[in-house]
Amino acid sequence: MRSAETMQEKSPVSEETTVRRAAVLEAPQKVSIKEFELPEPGEGEVRIKLEGSGVCASNIPVWEGRDWFDYPVTPGEPGHEGWGTIDAVGAGVKDLKEGDRVTALTYKAYATHDIAKEDTVVKLPESLSGKAFPGEPLGCAMNIFNRSDIQKGQKVAIVGSGFLGSLLVQLVKSAGAEVIAVSRRQFSLDTAKEAGADHLVQMDDHYKIIEEVKELTGGNFCERVIECTGKEWPLNLSIELTGTRGKLIVAGFHQDGMRSLNVQMLNWRGIDMISAHERDPQQYIKGIKTAIDAVEQGKMDPFPLFTHKFSLEEMGQAYEHLTERPDGFIKALIIN
Repeated sequence: MRSAETMQEKSPVSEETTVRRAAVLEAPQKVSIKEFELPEPGEGEVRIKLEGSGVCASNIPVWEGRDWFDYPVTPGEPGHEGWGTIDAVGAGVKDLKEGDRVTALTYKAYATHDIAKEDTVVKLPESLSGKAFPGEPLGCAMNIFNRSDIQKGQKVAIVGSGFLGSLLVQLVKSAGAEVIAVSRRQFSLDTAKEAGADHLVQMDDHYKIIEEVKELTGGNFCERVIECTGKEWPLNLSIELTGTRGKLIVAGFHQDGMRSLNVQMLNWRGIDMISAHERDPQQYIKGIKTAIDAVEQGKMDPFPLFTHKFSLEEMGQAYEHLTERPDGFIKALIIN
């Protein structure tokens, strides 16, 4: 996982404009903050002075440690949910300038600065001035919502009511559908209710959940089910909750190997199973722009879901909250 790092580690200096500070995962569950020479943007690039970055659940394996990761990890990785203000512009950049407040697709965002290509940067409107805006996960939620093809009046189960699940509750309700939120933690269910969920189902007993959703849907189950957990059991549960010729949207990030799935049920009910993960950067950018519109139109409100804020020096605590998920935790931000 370690990649070339052009910045050279150097002794601490007082001039903020000449130093980039970054979190470095030295080993599993061991993080330090180091200082490096400030990078200069290249052709078609800008440098962003980061206000902060979201902390993503996809970071859990590299924090916990897996055999396929190399340590130390490149400084700033795996942060990829940054936003801030452009403070340097490379040659050939046409539509961005110093002082523009932006969010971007960058990959070393657990830091004070990061470099981004012009076509992976989205300007933030004045309406978002002073507000945290981790564009990548918000764009991800919009892309998943659009892939889900939600229709007014449908019954939609959302399995997993963390940050992503709660955003999707809001978006699905904005489309006029009925939402059944299924989640393990009571706090997550309470959050889903605040987001607009019509029904709350505790994710405890497999067959009890199936019977409850069957009753809520008049025996027909759901036209759409969105799985947001990234775990095998909830994914199979989601298959059972999807009605005949319904659509199962896999939004959870399944990152720890193979899954055993109930393909018999998929076949029997004629279920369309859709992986809603995008890999085209421009599709992500489209999602981020759509997310900005959704926030401005009141269809999505991420701000109450940013429950915890940490400084760069508290990066270890942010990772611990991400893995342990104490009551009250939905989404952590690193704030510079």
